[in-house]
Amino acid sequence: KLCGYLQKLSGKGPLRGFRSRWFVFDPRRCYLYYFKGPQEPLPLGHLDIASACFSYHQPEAGAAAAGDELTAFEVHSPGGAVTVLKAATRQDTTYWLQELQQKRWEYCHSLDSRTSPTPSDFSKGLVAKDNPGTILSQNASAERARNILAVETSPTDLVGEQAASQPAPVQGSAINFSLKQWSTEIKNSMSSLRKGSNENRRSIFYTTEEWELLDPTPKDLEDSMALEEKRKHLAEGSKGRRLTTAFPFDFGRIPHKARRPLKDMIGSSKNRSSSDSSPTEWCSGNGNRLVSELQLKYQSQQEELEKLKKDLLSQKELVRLLQQTVRSSQYDKYFASRLCEGVPKDTLELLHQKDDQILGLNNQLEKLNLEKDSLQQEVKNLKCKVGELNERLGMLMETIQAKDEVIMKLSRQLSECEDSTSSQSGAINSPTATCTNKELQELDRLKDNLQGYKTQNKFLNKEILELSTLRRNAEAREREWQAKYTSLEAKLCQIESKYLILLQEMKTPVCSEDQSPAREVITQLLEDALKAEPNEQPEQAFFKPHLVSEYDIYGFQTIPEDDDEEKLVAKSRALDLRSLSLSENREISTGVKWENYLASTMNREMMRCVELKNLIRCGIPHEHRSKMWKWCVNLHVKKFKDSAVPGYFQILLQKALEKPNPASKQIELDLLRTLPNNKHYSSPTSEGIQKLRNVLLAFSWRNPDIGYCQGLNRLVAIALLYLEQEDAFWCLVTIVEVFMPRDYYTKTLLGSQVDQRVFKDLLSEKLPRLHAHFEQYKVDYTLITFNWFLVVFVDSVVSDILFKIWDSFLYEGPKVIFRFALALFKYKEEEILKLQDSMSIFKYLRYFTRTILDARKLTAIAFGDLNPFPLRQIRNRRAYHLDKVRLELTELEAIREDFLRERETCVEKRDLISDDEEDS
Repeated sequence: KLCGYLQKLSGKGPLRGFRSRWFVFDPRRCYLYYFKGPQEPLPLGHLDIASACFSYHQPEAGAAAAGDELTAFEVHSPGGAVTVLKAATRQDTTYWLQELQQKRWEYCHSLDSRTSPTPSDFSKGLVAKDNPGTILSQNASAERARNILAVETSPTDLVGEQAASQPAPVQGSAINFSLKQWSTEIKNSMSSLRKGSNENRRSIFYTTEEWELLDPTPKDLEDSMALEEKRKHLAEGSKGRRLTTAFPFDFGRIPHKARRPLKDMIGSSKNRSSSDSSPTEWCSGNGNRLVSELQLKYQSQQEELEKLKKDLLSQKELVRLLQQTVRSSQYDKYFASRLCEGVPKDTLELLHQKDDQILGLNNQLEKLNLEKDSLQQEVKNLKCKVGELNERLGMLMETIQAKDEVIMKLSRQLSECEDSTSSQSGAINSPTATCTNKELQELDRLKDNLQGYKTQNKFLNKEILELSTLRRNAEAREREWQAKYTSLEAKLCQIESKYLILLQEMKTPVCSEDQSPAREVITQLLEDALKAEPNEQPEQAFFKPHLVSEYDIYGFQTIPEDDDEEKLVAKSRALDLRSLSLSENREISTGVKWENYLASTMNREMMRCVELKNLIRCGIPHEHRSKMWKWCVNLHVKKFKDSAVPGYFQILLQKALEKPNPASKQIELDLLRTLPNNKHYSSPTSEGIQKLRNVLLAFSWRNPDIGYCQGLNRLVAIALLYLEQEDAFWCLVTIVEVFMPRDYYTKTLLGSQVDQRVFKDLLSEKLPRLHAHFEQYKVDYTLITFNWFLVVFVDSVVSDILFKIWDSFLYEGPKVIFRFALALFKYKEEEILKLQDSMSIFKYLRYFTRTILDARKLTAIAFGDLNPFPLRQIRNRRAYHLDKVRLELTELEAIREDFLRERETCVEKRDLISDDEEDS
């Protein structure tokens, strides 16, 4: 599996940088999905590799000398979008490029060869033998050219499924900038600090593709929380005072929103200036760096001192306002009691209003003065920052100039070295060469660059060759699709013409019924629909629409051979299923979610969890079903397998083959009647028949209380499609001895009868209208649902839905049967309610489950609309109905014994015997 960690360039603004992501390639659609981590179920996005091209740039000599092993490459998508990715090592970069090229080539060539790119990675079961890997016929000349230009590289531990168990690679620096971007970045940061509206001063940078809000520093967060606490205490202290309720006491501002990104940007520039500089340029700059660090430390201390001063001023202002409030309240009290005894009431109220207005205006004036002071202080701080940035800009300009001088000097030395080499051919190889140690190092560096450019040239030539070939193939494929479209359009016109004739005749018949052209049109349409297509050449078959295959991927027959009416229904159903599968392929496939989950469990044991349960409910992919079914079975029968002797299944099988079993006769009779519509069990020579016989005989010796019951053969037949014999045996043990209650498959079928009564209770609770409808017309629907529970929907629903039910059933247990049985009725509830007589209802119930094709909708009903669905409720109702059914069976047994005694005593009834006694 092509998966592993890569760093993706993402983010907005000057904080744009690389972030580690987990990438998984999906060969079904040729998409490269990326996740936050291997355990994440949903991708952040994807890259369309089939329509992309790749490139990478050789790093400069200075970067190679500094030990920068991270090499970036670009994925150019349609529409001009460019995604920059970076691997941990150059080796991984080369491996990713060659694998993505190969995957793109295989996928596009599979489209040209009209083969499905879906992988067939089956390991067990009968279905595995029907899906050999597709071998593509490659273009010989193009393959030779690609092999010549190929750069073969093996991956490291950071690529592949084993990388999921390792931590994400740590980035060398949080943010990587080039010097060419600095002028633009500084201009952008300066523009964000200009005087303007409040929104400009409180601008916020967004740093990731998810647009996550930049968090404040812990210190700034503490300051803001302290200010909020002061406001709360003041509000509580002023509660109930009429004159002080107008004060909002909003003294503080939250400075981190505007200052944090700038501080981070300055810090990152310091890191860049130190990392981008070579030893030759900064050999004399150690002292300058020490001075700059001391200056920054001094500035930070000054900022902390300014903050403390602000806090002190705010506290003083708070005390002053409180004193003013106390004085005003005392003033009001004095005047109200002494001086205002003879003043009219209206005049007192007016005076109070004017006093309130005066106090409010004074408070507002104080507030504005405070805000003015804070703004002036902020402007002063911003001016300091602008000065620091100007100094930094000057330093960077000097750095660029110094680098330019070094480059010019190295260029002159290189030209002098080449001149001396041409005049004295042996001067370089001689131990007494005049080149200095520095010049030899520069020469080695240039040789490394030359080799890198050769590799890059080879890769780009291969990329150009592949893109040219893929473009020609795409043009040819487009021409073929145009021809196919024309052929289909002509066929559609013919069919529409026949339908129009038919509709016209049905509307206004001009002839008698026997001579009507409608009969001829209908006959011709039926013949066209059921006609078997002759074998044609591949180039001719391409212009035909894709036909419905004779068997589906599970081996079930798609269209029956005998009844023409049933053929039409089956073909229509198969076409609807194909339409649904094609529409599902346009969405994010569950396959890549499974690939990601299984990759995260490579080096750890798989365990039950909510994420795994949700994935299984969506359906296990075809290629992983064998592995997951085996894991689910082992999860449930671990205690049985641990207590069994080694080779337990083979011992039982050997015993069954050596000694006849009472159940073996009935097993032989039912083998060919198990799944006659599946090619793995259709004839005595089919491979599945012998495996089915072995598993049933072995189980009859393990559980002689049951021996064999009709229905077990179908359970084993479904399990054998994805499991080997021994695993299918343990799957049957799981269903009979772990999932289902006792006496479920015994002669009385006691457990099955109990479950039908439990299902009646659940139907009346979850679907009361439908239950009342059945009761009104006295329809006993348990005659239909009894077989659903006994064989877990085998031969009751279409195969795609059947195996999705079995996925959840093997993981969650028998509760799933109740869920899907109710979901089937809810799916067709409205159609059943329209039927108004018992015969039509019962006839509809016999076949309606085969008309349900949308597995996604049915699953949503079963696990969403029917919630809550507690298992405890099912267990309690099983216990309740079990006692009732046992009592009824006891009464029936008593009636039977009375009848036998009466028959023995009565001479006339002595000759009557039952069918069971006649068989015995």
